[in-house]
Amino acid sequence: MSGAGPLEGVRVLDLTRLLPGPFASLVLADLGASVDKVEDLGGGDYLRLTPPLVGDTSALFLALNRDKRSACLDLKKESARSALLRMVERYDVLFEQFRPGVMARLGLGHDVLLARNPRLVVCALTGYGQDGPLAARAGHDINYLARAGVLGVQGPPGAPPQVPGFQLADFSGGLWSVIGILSALQERARTGQGRVVDVSLLESCMGFAFASIGRLFGGDVPPRGEDPLAGGLALYGTYATSDGKYVSLGALEPKFWQAFCAGAGIEADFAAMIPGPHQQGLKDRLRALFASRPRAEWEEFAREHDCCLEPVLEPDELRTDAHLKARELFFEMDSPWGRIGQLRTPLGARGATHTPPPRQGQHTDAILREAGLDDATIASMRSEGAAR
Repeated sequence: MSGAGPLEGVRVLDLTRLLPGPFASLVLADLGASVDKVEDLGGGDYLRLTPPLVGDTSALFLALNRDKRSACLDLKKESARSALLRMVERYDVLFEQFRPGVMARLGLGHDVLLARNPRLVVCALTGYGQDGPLAARAGHDINYLARAGVLGVQGPPGAPPQVPGFQLADFSGGLWSVIGILSALQERARTGQGRVVDVSLLESCMGFAFASIGRLFGGDVPPRGEDPLAGGLALYGTYATSDGKYVSLGALEPKFWQAFCAGAGIEADFAAMIPGPHQQGLKDRLRALFASRPRAEWEEFAREHDCCLEPVLEPDELRTDAHLKARELFFEMDSPWGRIGQLRTPLGARGATHTPPPRQGQHTDAILREAGLDDATIASMRSEGAAR
């Protein structure tokens, strides 16, 4: 990214793939860090081939990997491992997403990396953390949400918990990784020493259900789907409109509920803010009310009455939304794949100039040369299949 961001000068060596790690390193890149990906010689980052494709590459990969370079190394080969150890001497952060023990079996354990570069911040992002009974277990987003208790508060009552329409654990894990990396860099500025940051996807998503899980400490856990903020209150939910679209109502405070009721011409019964059996009748009345008008009319209603009412936008509506356009969340950039759409992360600079996502191994030679390897060594690595 052009221009000086707050992380300008911070160098990140990114061994991660798929969603969590690449999202985290995208945030770091948007903040000005230099990010170099290390991919294997096979398919590289598996996300490259995940549909939908733009030409030969995943649109999601292209959205997550701008402003990064790519080197292809086979870390099962000694020369590639030796090269990586040379490389870490020049980086501030090494970010890995292997199961616990994999790096050590490769001869690249966290202790080895820190011995090579004592100032290095090693961020290890895993499903269940670096230790504990489940440390070696495989998992995916839905598994972490299930064990974290997040799915356990999801409605509807009497039916299997609703699966979220997004990868909550993956992206929350990525964000906690960013926080851990920044914290460790701040600690290093004070002590001169790097450290290992242990981030668990399971633990990362627990905070998103804190309002419900926190009730454990008071001994008051409502049945699934009946927590005030998880389906228990009629004034905090989603409703269908007459044109088959949806709106969200979040009138939790008395002033917002009163404003909504006054605008809609209904009685502002403040028992609506108390969970209980009476909520079902209020939900039925609100369903009928919202179904009496199209979504556009409810949007106009929301502009007139400050009552925490918003339309439920479909993904294909986002790029034309006036507020998101004003905030410059979406932009396009030139790339080898033509003009590609991008989403600015919340702290990324508006109007910044970006470099396109890399082809697999596009920068292998340049990255190895920067680590001090000469052309003959690089050529030898290529001939033995250790680099590409």
